[in-house]
Amino acid sequence: MEEKRPVPLSDDERIKSPTTAERASFGAAYERIVGLMARLRGANGCPWDREQTLETLKPFLVEETYEVLDAIDRGTADDHREELGDLLLQIVFQAEIRRQEGAFDAADVAHAIADKLVRRHPHVFEPDQGTDGGPRNWEAIKRSEKGDRSAIGGVPRALPALLRAQKLTEKASRVGFDWPSTEGPLDKLDEELAELRQAVADGDASAVRHEIGDLLFSLVNLARFLDADAEDALRGTVDRFEARFMAMEREIRAEGRSVEQLSLDELEDRWQRAKRAVG
Repeated sequence: MEEKRPVPLSDDERIKSPTTAERASFGAAYERIVGLMARLRGANGCPWDREQTLETLKPFLVEETYEVLDAIDRGTADDHREELGDLLLQIVFQAEIRRQEGAFDAADVAHAIADKLVRRHPHVFEPDQGTDGGPRNWEAIKRSEKGDRSAIGGVPRALPALLRAQKLTEKASRVGFDWPSTEGPLDKLDEELAELRQAVADGDASAVRHEIGDLLFSLVNLARFLDADAEDALRGTVDRFEARFMAMEREIRAEGRSVEQLSLDELEDRWQRAKRAVG
């Protein structure tokens, strides 16, 4: 009996139903998602995908980035994988829009970051050059690539304020603009708190806002000096506050009462109980 040979898959079928070998290939996996996006944005693709622009996709990019962070903090490895996929989709989506404009494509994006990694790791790829892999060397290479850009340049203004403050102070530190010891940022924190107290005492609303900003900035700088991530630290505190407050509400509702009905002393008592229960 003549052996039946498998019928080769079309490009469209390969995108939708890759072989086991193709699923195991990093290159094939990237080509698959890029191909799917090209199909969705094509003439017979999805109307919603086709009408999207770089501007309309911006909120999705921000949302997916935060969902990745949430998966790292709360989720399982499966959750993390799924959210990374959603974030990758946004990158591929934007690259496909640019490809249709004739600017660049997804391959250019991958090669650009690969080229950058090679350039900025000469201690790995050109060890005979005698360079090290420290942060200062990384920043020096970045500045040589960008021309006369400031040593603290390149931090997006759209970042959350705490994260932007930490990034800016990190960059300043890498070129030597930093405190010699922990006492410096701690003393600065005390100084800014005293100035805030004075602004409050003076009743100057504009000065209060200014000093609150200075105090927050000094606290972020202290966190950076102590190798703590200010954004992550605050996120953890907010999560704990949320969990404790909701636990307090549940206890109060179980008594047939509402939060508004309790005195401040009673609320403080419930709060301390919630802290012990939730952690």
